[in-house]
Amino acid sequence: MPDTTFAPRHRVVALVYDRLWPLEFGIAAEIFGWERPELGVDWYDFRVAAPPGTNRAMGGFSISSDHGLEALRDADTIIIPGWRDVADTPPDDLLDALTAAHARGARLMSYCTGAFVLAHAGLLNGRKATTHWNYLARMQQRFPQVHLVEDVLYVDDGNIITSAGSSAAIDASLHVIRQDYGSGTANKVARSLVAPPHRDGGQSQYIEAPVQERPGRSIAGVLDEVRAQLDRPLTITCLASLAGMSERTFLRRFREGTGTTPLKWLRRERVFRAMNLLETTRLDIADVASQSGFASIETFRTAFRQIAGTSPHAYRKRFEAVDS
Repeated sequence: MPDTTFAPRHRVVALVYDRLWPLEFGIAAEIFGWERPELGVDWYDFRVAAPPGTNRAMGGFSISSDHGLEALRDADTIIIPGWRDVADTPPDDLLDALTAAHARGARLMSYCTGAFVLAHAGLLNGRKATTHWNYLARMQQRFPQVHLVEDVLYVDDGNIITSAGSSAAIDASLHVIRQDYGSGTANKVARSLVAPPHRDGGQSQYIEAPVQERPGRSIAGVLDEVRAQLDRPLTITCLASLAGMSERTFLRRFREGTGTTPLKWLRRERVFRAMNLLETTRLDIADVASQSGFASIETFRTAFRQIAGTSPHAYRKRFEAVDS
């Protein structure tokens, strides 16, 4: 009898094609293809699917692969980097392969204008999705059945995830890792990339001045201090004091640097702390809520469900199942 003790590794397949934008393909290869034994988890099985012919990348080089589109047949997650030209209809064999993969339950993730490939396949009809802010109007005009969400980094609509520009591809990828392995593993990968551990999907795509460094305390430094004391009651007055600014200046600078408000950011950070505690400790729910800075279990459960999409109990059970 075959040995079924170990399940096969989760297979991630990244697409390449002629006139490929290499930055986003490189993001997929770096995040999912790099061997990471230090994480102590059964990491992804990463492959590249290249259609027949010469696949030239922008920048004057070509990419070849041992695998063609047949690699999509047993992929668990498929990544579509930014499409070469939003006015260019993808070939039928690629669209058919993606449609078949979706029908059997594969997770599809697009970076930037890769969402146009999914839209051409009809896979975004009736779904929420996003793409680079510069192409939102064009997608809305070409694909009116897609429920476009503007000014977000990525949209997770079940087994289809669409992201905005190139840097948002990192955020969407870390979101996938968080789903598969938990926030602790995702944070370690983020640190290896020197990337923020978590930028919520609803954060603004375009921030006028990301975390500006000016005389006095920086917003980035304040965020790090606050993360170390999330269990404390923290008000706008307290945060502004930590930054050495007036409340009005602090609120303006915070919005400029993060694309959100201090209270929304603080609420998300507290939920992320709670996720980590649920994954790594046996604390009861009341203690998790308290150590994450929530004044009541009811407030904690409401915030957790809104941000994590499930209850604290169900979230913990999910990672108990993974560890068992």
